[in-house]
Amino acid sequence: MKPSTELFKLIKSLSKSEKRFFKLSSSLQTGEKNYLKIFDCIDKQLIYDEEALKKEFKGEIFIKHFPSEKNHLYKLILKSLRSFYSEQSVSSLLKQEIKNIEILFSKALYKECEKFVSRAKKLAEPYEKFYYWYELISWQKKLLEEAYEEGEFSTNLDELVEEEELVVSKLRNLAEYQVIYSKINLIFRSGGFTRNNEEQKIVESIANYHLINGKNTALSTRATSICYYIKGLCAATNRDYESSFQFFNRTKEVLNQNPQIKEDSPQRYVMTLFHLLRCYIDSKDFDKATDLVNEIRQLSTQKGFNSMDIAVRIFTNTYNQELHMLHVRGEMQQSVDLLEIIDKEKKVYEGKISKEQEVTFLYNQAYSYFGVENYKRSLSFINEVLNDNEQNLRQDIYGFSRLLNLILHYELENYDFLEYAIKSTNRYLSKTKRNYQIESVFIKYIRKVSKVADSSTKLKIFKEMEVEVDALLNIHQERVILEFFDVSAWIHSKIHKISFDKSVKILLKDEKSKKSTKIIS
Repeated sequence: MKPSTELFKLIKSLSKSEKRFFKLSSSLQTGEKNYLKIFDCIDKQLIYDEEALKKEFKGEIFIKHFPSEKNHLYKLILKSLRSFYSEQSVSSLLKQEIKNIEILFSKALYKECEKFVSRAKKLAEPYEKFYYWYELISWQKKLLEEAYEEGEFSTNLDELVEEEELVVSKLRNLAEYQVIYSKINLIFRSGGFTRNNEEQKIVESIANYHLINGKNTALSTRATSICYYIKGLCAATNRDYESSFQFFNRTKEVLNQNPQIKEDSPQRYVMTLFHLLRCYIDSKDFDKATDLVNEIRQLSTQKGFNSMDIAVRIFTNTYNQELHMLHVRGEMQQSVDLLEIIDKEKKVYEGKISKEQEVTFLYNQAYSYFGVENYKRSLSFINEVLNDNEQNLRQDIYGFSRLLNLILHYELENYDFLEYAIKSTNRYLSKTKRNYQIESVFIKYIRKVSKVADSSTKLKIFKEMEVEVDALLNIHQERVILEFFDVSAWIHSKIHKISFDKSVKILLKDEKSKKSTKIIS
């Protein structure tokens, strides 16, 4: 059986401060500290090697029951981390206060207990910690019973019951919003965008749900922020970036106006900014996009945003969006240069980056090298995506990676293999529920152009392809391909015999010119 790497991963996740605290707290303990020897040895390893550990401690008695020693160390590290972070989050503070209340109550110190309950409620209320708030009210009711036995009737029970009902209703309301969020998030994480009529109906039903579509349905600030976030996600899955921007911007405003909730909801706040960033890039407002990237990166200095989880999210999302922005601008060499910086910084977060972001990085790497016509390097990254047999995550990336794969084989003149790849891609698309006509049209023309050698015939095919693709790109749903591959620029580059990155810049300039003309007229 392969040795577990859980302890190794936990130790490697520790910051210098966390390690120092663990060592300090361990120094206060008496007796044998075999666990510290194991800790130091594992900490020095770059890759977990249990055999090396056994050789290192050969002759030690504890090596005979090494699994239990590892488990003991794992628990001690977690205990140390609980102490280290005991006062760094509202939830941790409230847990401590409730534990103190429980101890004081068991010792019949009711007056002291009442002070702790009152103090904890003042903390739970502004942060909208309804679970703890509800539990604190339960303790108040217990204390009320004790007060009645002492002949004290100063506390109004009706007011307490009314407060309890209010907290329960807010808790139930928030829980319902979280269920709705889970549903729309599943669609976004699995497909990226709505791929068919079935998914569009699900998104539409969520957008029209009474808690989402109604007025004043959110009973708390947390619920309000989730409500707007859900609206933003619904719009984003349909690529309605104008509406998406409005809803995510409102989410940002709600959290900024309530700093305590913002501090306690760092993930939601960060992800809100990422969605706004995507909106700026889609609208080609690159200056605001760049400013927002800098704003996101500066969050790590704020309270509540200094955890490893948030650091990983900021690193992956900002760099992936920066790469995407450079691709949209046609700055392909800059994107390749940026990859070198990313690779260096990525080592800090090794083993912590989510599967979704890893796949996104791979695709962006492939697209960057495609943009500078390093097709072999690009193909190596696309193969990494295609060899990952993920069936549930971001099928938009996996699907469009197959189209880029066809283009790469065409550019490399692998015409014999291309026919096989086309059949494989068609089989994949037939199995997935995708209503994108542009995929079939694209494959049809790739097959056509790969079968002719005459340059004039190729040119004719590309011009026919341009007409049909441009017509499809007038349909909103079909434009999803542009999120991953600028098919118009590629066709344009083939017709005019120019580089892909130059073609992207020319079409971007034409697009901006058309927008300016519309505004003037």
